Amino acid sequence: MEKKMGEKAWKNRWICNPRYEVLEPLQLLHKQLDPAFKMAEHREDLKNNHTLFRKKINIEKGTKKIILDISADDYYKLYINGKYVTQGPANSYAFCYNYNRVDITGLMKEGDNILAVHVYYQGLVNRAYNSGDYRQGMIAEAWADGLLVTDDSWKCAEAKEYGASRTIAYDTQFDEQIDNNRKLTGWKEYDYDDSGWEQAAIKEKDDHVLVLQQTPNLQMEYREPVEVKKLENGYLLDFGQELTGTFYMKAVGHAGDKVKILFGEELQSENQVRNDMRCNCYYEDQWILAEGENELEQFEYKCFRYIQLVMQNGIESSAFRVDYRHYPFDEGFYKFHSEDELVNRIWEICKNAVRNCAQEAFLDCPHREKGQYLGDLTVTAHAFHYLTGDDRLFKKALQDFANSTAICEGMMAVAPGSFMQEIADFSLLFPYQLLLYYRFSKDKEFLGEMLDVAEGIEGYFDRFRNESGMLEDVKTKWNLVDWPENLRDDYDFELAQPIVGDGCHNVINALYVGMKKCMEEIRGILGVDGAAEFEQLKQAFVHTFYRPETGLFVDSSVSTHSSLHANVFASFYGLEPEGNKIVELIKRKGLCCGVYVSYFVLYALVRMGEAETAYQLITNTTEHSWYNMLEEGATAAYEAWGKDQKWNTSLCHAWAAAPIPVLMEYFAPGK
Repeated sequence: MEKKMGEKAWKNRWICNPRYEVLEPLQLLHKQLDPAFKMAEHREDLKNNHTLFRKKINIEKGTKKIILDISADDYYKLYINGKYVTQGPANSYAFCYNYNRVDITGLMKEGDNILAVHVYYQGLVNRAYNSGDYRQGMIAEAWADGLLVTDDSWKCAEAKEYGASRTIAYDTQFDEQIDNNRKLTGWKEYDYDDSGWEQAAIKEKDDHVLVLQQTPNLQMEYREPVEVKKLENGYLLDFGQELTGTFYMKAVGHAGDKVKILFGEELQSENQVRNDMRCNCYYEDQWILAEGENELEQFEYKCFRYIQLVMQNGIESSAFRVDYRHYPFDEGFYKFHSEDELVNRIWEICKNAVRNCAQEAFLDCPHREKGQYLGDLTVTAHAFHYLTGDDRLFKKALQDFANSTAICEGMMAVAPGSFMQEIADFSLLFPYQLLLYYRFSKDKEFLGEMLDVAEGIEGYFDRFRNESGMLEDVKTKWNLVDWPENLRDDYDFELAQPIVGDGCHNVINALYVGMKKCMEEIRGILGVDGAAEFEQLKQAFVHTFYRPETGLFVDSSVSTHSSLHANVFASFYGLEPEGNKIVELIKRKGLCCGVYVSYFVLYALVRMGEAETAYQLITNTTEHSWYNMLEEGATAAYEAWGKDQKWNTSLCHAWAAAPIPVLMEYFAPGK
């Protein structure tokens, strides 16, 4: 019987590990500050579950095309006839859940074949997965020349070698305590004996609404270490730069032999990895060998440069590599080169950060949160466009955040994911991002589809207007201004998390007025009528925050302090009156802001005709600079200007990639 799940009528049904068959989904989606929401308890024995599924199919002679539609919750890795094929899907909410369409023609042979799928259900509430809700399992349909060759009769068994002792970072993932003595060796092969496996259960009340994923699956590269150093009790591996992926190796030993695996972004000493990383990730896994030959197959990815292996004498180890994963990235699309070698080096660390963070979504970082943040998207998607010319992931991200308005009309700050966070500043940037995508794609149809979403955000914030039209007491979402808080240039307003202080402050209003400007432009492109409020609100903003005697904007309606931020966001959107002293302020203060806000500083400058000043800031050599990252050994751009400028600094953070679009738009050859 066909079941309509989203855009496609599926003949096969959702199947799952029998332990999840009768469980009702836990409802986790809620506004961050909803006092009525109570987090449901999750059974501990159903977390960190690895279930293996197998299905034998027969392909007739002369078959020309075989297509597999597949999805899993939380995540799958697909093997055909023993060989790795792909993994997915991109994380999404259950009401718009992604499935992948994979052409497997060249992987199948005439006669008998085996589809083997490793499905992981994590069970934690975080930014990395829409997990913790008991939605577990998979669905798959293989079509050979238009004929369905799969049904619901899959076999399954739990992969019990994957244990865990703790969670990492903000409950982002489990560590991996892998015991090869419990491994179902050979399960991916056709001839494996699965007679002792269970029949996969059919989830009769499955509520996934499946939609075809509009972005390609991840690209996998195999990276070997650039240096292998033999230690007294193991090895130190250096992969030369930050990589996002899983570690693979082979070993020969005795049953019960142990290998401790330490990952890090930097070294603690000459022969010691710093696995208690600055970014609040403690990376230490353990591998217990079976007798004889062993393969290490980790499932969850990490971000690191170094690996230290601590092992007993007598273990023979080999084949060290990282299965490096990222969104498809064409290295040959654009080869940037500057006569200034510092600029080339800055470009490279920004590019490496973007590539590592471009997974199935634009992640803030690929280790601590693994979340797609709306504010970060402004920078990362802009840079990614110039690095690849591929805007599909940008479009998908915009759709992800549009989907989040089912939770809050004012949009979530991180989406998808089962962890709920709201940041007002980020929501107000959504119309700007829509215009940025339209500028790249000229996709007027999508812009039209997003109009209702953008107007929903507009209406959400309109209700906080005071009598002058300025926003006041926006307490339903955190007001960020910048992050970390020590890089806000002494911004004079109480920005407690998640509920800010009383009053009317500058940055939230600059973003609000800028949002109105973008909305008028969007309506103009679409030929849609709407209230023309920008000029009036611009004047109200100037009246509230501008001080003619100094030529600067102040931080709040009652403040006398003029921070960098109060002036940069305003000038980014062209709110500054003539005769202002904002350029002089920026030249004096430099990048006394977080790395994220540098995007707005640089674009504010070029908008005001100060491209050369923007270039000088990109190449400056103070402690607030990309140069400082390089001096500290960066191979990917950091979350902050230096390792010690934030208490939990990620050494791979794509929101630091602002130089890429600025250099391309104003300093590339021909500009």
